[in-house]
Amino acid sequence: MANLETLKQAFITQVKGASTVLVVLKNQKGTQVGICNYGARITHFIVQDQQQNWVDVVLGFNSIQEYLTASELYHGVTAGPFANRIAEGKFSLGNITYQLEQNNGLNNLHSGTNGFHAQVWDVVEQNRYSVLLSITYADNEGGFPGPIQASVKFTLTDDDELVMDYKAGSQKNTIINLTNHAYFNLNGEGSGTVLNHVVKINAQSFVEINEACIPTGKFIEVENTAFDFSVLKPIAQDIADQDVQLLNGSGYDHSFVLNKSVDGLSHVATAIGDISNLKLEVFTTEPGMQFYTGNFLNAKDKGKAGNYYERRSGFCFETQHHPDSPNHPHFPSVLLNAGELFESKTVYKISV
Repeated sequence: MANLETLKQAFITQVKGASTVLVVLKNQKGTQVGICNYGARITHFIVQDQQQNWVDVVLGFNSIQEYLTASELYHGVTAGPFANRIAEGKFSLGNITYQLEQNNGLNNLHSGTNGFHAQVWDVVEQNRYSVLLSITYADNEGGFPGPIQASVKFTLTDDDELVMDYKAGSQKNTIINLTNHAYFNLNGEGSGTVLNHVVKINAQSFVEINEACIPTGKFIEVENTAFDFSVLKPIAQDIADQDVQLLNGSGYDHSFVLNKSVDGLSHVATAIGDISNLKLEVFTTEPGMQFYTGNFLNAKDKGKAGNYYERRSGFCFETQHHPDSPNHPHFPSVLLNAGELFESKTVYKISV
């Protein structure tokens, strides 16, 4: 098994005048999680499979330089202040319209090129099991009213749960939507396709999108569609269907409307690796989850094991509010009022 402690030196550099580091979390089982403060990202998640082999289930790299030059910008990042897409990069609060960077065609994706994913976060406190990272985003940085103060605390439990606690506050009314963008391959990063993984998503509907992956505002029932993951099924089963929604997303790249029985933490999704038999369970307080099947991974990035990350060699379970929420009043609200506290929790649990 790779000892992440030996990689720490490869994560030390300066980005925009701030120091980057790798923080290693380790539990009693020997499970290791790497967290880099550049983008507040998960770099490694190394667990044991049923044969007692150590498997790194998260796509990524073994040095900061590779993250800085990667074709895929979002490996493991904390996306914000507003994760996912905003149509034409525009939203209004009261009678003020704000214009964000248009970095995804005409639209804003993950808050633009200088979103939280591209910033060096402060390491506030850390121990063997957890690290707390924080960031301050100046008023009008990226076009967002603020200043916005945000934090994420990563905690690794002895049950191989990676708990992510998000908080945010702002000095002006603003919008907030935070998620993690880890790409998972439960057979091990760099081991090929995830199409034979089986997936279950606890949702009765998903958000319809147009050709630019922007919500139309409509929710579509999953029953009798390629989007029905109410029972475990292989990702490959329906992904090639000539469904206009799959064509618009180049595969699955959609926000699912999660069945929430309670306001607190709910079990919302499961995935199982077809070779490793490793199981990922997701629990969240969020109302939605973007299921993304790595449709735009392009084999340009060479991962930790020396293999290129090809199309659909990783998938994301991005717990969040729905894309373009500020422009759809009937979606759950992403408004963060001045002086109020945003709090959200998501758990990635790995087991055999």
